[in-house]
Amino acid sequence: MTTLSSPTPSVESQAAIVLVHGGFVDGSGWEGVYKILKRDAYDVHVVQNATQSLADDAAATHAAIDAQGRPVILVGHSYGGAVITEAGSHPKVVGLVYVTAFAPDSGESVATLIANPAPGAPVPPIVPQPNGTLLLDKAKFAEAFAADLDPAKAAFMADAQNPWGLHALNGVVTAPAWKTKPSWYLVAKDDRMIPPDAQRAMSKRAGSTTVELEGSHAIYVSQPGGVAELIEAAAEAVTACAN
Repeated sequence: MTTLSSPTPSVESQAAIVLVHGGFVDGSGWEGVYKILKRDAYDVHVVQNATQSLADDAAATHAAIDAQGRPVILVGHSYGGAVITEAGSHPKVVGLVYVTAFAPDSGESVATLIANPAPGAPVPPIVPQPNGTLLLDKAKFAEAFAADLDPAKAAFMADAQNPWGLHALNGVVTAPAWKTKPSWYLVAKDDRMIPPDAQRAMSKRAGSTTVELEGSHAIYVSQPGGVAELIEAAAEAVTACAN
């Protein structure tokens, strides 16, 4: 595991941070990370995606990047990794941070990445809904998604799920931003949604600077300090390269 410092670049030189949530949740899960980054004087924006199609979510993320008056570190959790992979080619983006996230290659989607799970790997308890969207089985949500959260918090997240659309699941990445932008990757070692070995394979393929922490798929909620530390390390690295 890589040990990271906690840099404090000048406000004038540091990149803005744009946070992108994944499927089944909304942007409120970033609150802990947001508060740490704001405390450390970062300009932070949280994207609220409908998660109904990759194209629409990438467009909403593009709009958030456009609104920033400085270079951007783009951060994605879970399905949000596919979004930042598609949206991250935006010229303002100077770095990508994947938080236990999908990092598809050209022609890949989340659906293709999860199509052939390794033997013995946990299978996410996804339940198709009559309206064509997807939810996680509420009774299995805590175990699969948020095993290291307070049970009451996990139960709330299960009941407050944001339906995930099939066009988001099947949305194909066209030009992966990680092929042209530096990236960082946080592997959640206890993840039961995206197997840690799959995370390691994607981070290796992307050439990401990688750290590993003990934690569930909801590590961005349970360990906001460790997540914020990686984001700040990425922001400091791109600032140093620019100077």
